[in-house]
Amino acid sequence: MPRASVVHMTSTATRPQHLSQVLATLALSMGTLSCGLAKGYTSPAVDSILDSQPHLYQSSGNDTWWAFSATKQEASWVASLSMLGAGFGAMIGDWIMRRGRRLALRLTSLPLAAVWILTGVAPCVELVFTTSFIGGLCCAVITMVAQVYISEISMPAIRGCLSAMLKVVGHVGVLFSYIAGSYLNWRQSAVVVAIAPTMLFFGTLFIPETPSYLVLNGRDEEATGSLKWLRGSHVDVRQELQVIKTNVLASRAKQYELTFRNSVLTPRLYKPIAITCGLMFFQRFSGANAFTYYAVIVFRQTLGGMSPHGATIAIGFVQLLASLLSGFLIDIVGRLPLLIASTVFMSLALAGFGSYAYYNSVSQNMFENSPAIGQHDWIPLLCVLVFTTALALGISPISWLLIGELFPLEYRGLGSSISTSFSYFCAFFGIKLFMDFQQLLGLHGAFWFYAAVAVCGLCFVVCCVPETKGKQLDEMNPDYAQAR
Repeated sequence: MPRASVVHMTSTATRPQHLSQVLATLALSMGTLSCGLAKGYTSPAVDSILDSQPHLYQSSGNDTWWAFSATKQEASWVASLSMLGAGFGAMIGDWIMRRGRRLALRLTSLPLAAVWILTGVAPCVELVFTTSFIGGLCCAVITMVAQVYISEISMPAIRGCLSAMLKVVGHVGVLFSYIAGSYLNWRQSAVVVAIAPTMLFFGTLFIPETPSYLVLNGRDEEATGSLKWLRGSHVDVRQELQVIKTNVLASRAKQYELTFRNSVLTPRLYKPIAITCGLMFFQRFSGANAFTYYAVIVFRQTLGGMSPHGATIAIGFVQLLASLLSGFLIDIVGRLPLLIASTVFMSLALAGFGSYAYYNSVSQNMFENSPAIGQHDWIPLLCVLVFTTALALGISPISWLLIGELFPLEYRGLGSSISTSFSYFCAFFGIKLFMDFQQLLGLHGAFWFYAAVAVCGLCFVVCCVPETKGKQLDEMNPDYAQAR
């Protein structure tokens, strides 16, 4: 009996602990929280910045230099330039990350906090343009580095949970910004957003560099110390360290064999690029940006009695719940059925919202002071909630998931960079052109156009996107990436 007891205690003592990995993830989650806050900031901020009431821009009667007005076109630049910056951030993110994962987070977190403070005290709209661009660039780098950091420090048993934690915290940030924007003006909200990247910087002071990066740069002793911090000081990490070394050597050998010519011309690269970029295009141009970045403005034009801010908060809450459910459904139902269902319901919801916007505009012209105004607010709200749920359960998470699944190991870095940059540039054009679509086609015409794009996306999904549920990654089965 005593011997059995000793053996049991030794086995428990040498088991790797998860607490340090969770704490590191919580520190990193301040980065995705920053990005979520930035994403949710835009919708109420654009509505606020278009409000010409001087008290929103003057802290006192003497601070008249704070006051400025913005046109709808200038507001669209404020909303969209962050995505343009994110596109460039995705392009340079890998280069910054090569200098160190932790260093990359430090180099971007403080500038991100600074640009939000500058936004809060900006004396002119041109400075807001600049801070929006730089903020988007920093957010793209932080998002990329945070995902890589988690994948490199976590054990396989909890890697999915920790990655999901980052995504959920990002959606919490969006919801928090929607709520804060209903009480604060755009300047006050910007200062609140600056808190999260500041916390990220201080969090990086207490977490180690990833073992994979340290091994890659020949710093094996530091890698051992990093592993012991992550797994526990009592754990023998020599075997795991050897596995990391083997993987790094194999990756270097594979990369050495690649040339630009055979990379670009191989179907193993351009077919996954075509599929992932196609999904990103249809996701970005099917109305998602309009509801995310202009929700308050859109609801102000369609709702009669309900608060636009309250409806926007409802969107953020449903988006959060749907994101929690998507992780389970993707592996149970499969990628392709969810994509098909997602695009079908998005098309119907967009067509329904556009039809109601048309009916609402005609009714307001015919019956300006009708007491019935506001009685049908549930119709556009239901359409938006159906659209948000379909987007969050289908094309939005699956588009990013397929980047990791379709690209072969040796092309995963290049392919991910291309697809991610393309997605951000599509988002920039989609956000910027919404105001133009609305002026040219009317609010109803803009959403009918988005519904047509979603239908085209459905055809693309049915004809071009493969099912990857239950299939091995390409490094185990090299043939499946070329399927279909």
